[in-house]
Amino acid sequence: MSDLSAFPIATRWPARHPDRIQLYSVPTPNGVKVSIMLEELGLPYEPHAINIMANESWTPEFLSLNPNGKIPAIIDPDGPGGKPLGLFESGAILQYLAEKTGKLLPADPARRIETIQWVYWQMGGVGPMFGQVGFFNKFAGRDYEDKRPLQRYVTESKRLLGVLEQRLDGRQWIMDDDFTIADIALLGWVRNLIGFYEAGELVEYDSLTHVPAWLARCLARPAVERGLNIPARG
Repeated sequence: MSDLSAFPIATRWPARHPDRIQLYSVPTPNGVKVSIMLEELGLPYEPHAINIMANESWTPEFLSLNPNGKIPAIIDPDGPGGKPLGLFESGAILQYLAEKTGKLLPADPARRIETIQWVYWQMGGVGPMFGQVGFFNKFAGRDYEDKRPLQRYVTESKRLLGVLEQRLDGRQWIMDDDFTIADIALLGWVRNLIGFYEAGELVEYDSLTHVPAWLARCLARPAVERGLNIPARG
């Protein structure tokens, strides 16, 4: 039986299965990266839904695991050296789980770092830009009279989609024939941009060829389908 008593978050969200990876998340584009990854890997885990609308990610218990106050975060009871490990930042979690299992990240050093660069690209560009499009197109920002912020983020999002379109030309996945953490990092954001954010027309998504086909392949994967709805929203 694993001892998670050193993690205050486990007092607020108790583990029924402390020997499993504990996932603290919600099905946002960043959150589903980890649930999809865990489903793809088949690792035993226990999801805990964090109500971000009720600011649960800003409670002392959550902040003890992630001082940045964002989902997702995990505790791996069987971390390096067999010791429990708490971890936040979705990209870091993807890389950690890939390295832990030897899956979804190429073993070849050159292809490994090439894969990781696309994860960084998503985190540094796609996530922030697509998220701003969502804010200014669907949420509070849509009421701003000044539309220049929306136009700026739409323009940059279109550019980023163009980069992805070019990368996928002649490829099934971002890393050729290998489905990797790069695909997992990106798929939720592209899905949200044209779905929940209702920005498909703004970014001229229908003018693309390779990105829509890639997204359809991603969404057809059973593990992706499951992971997109974990943890179940309360």
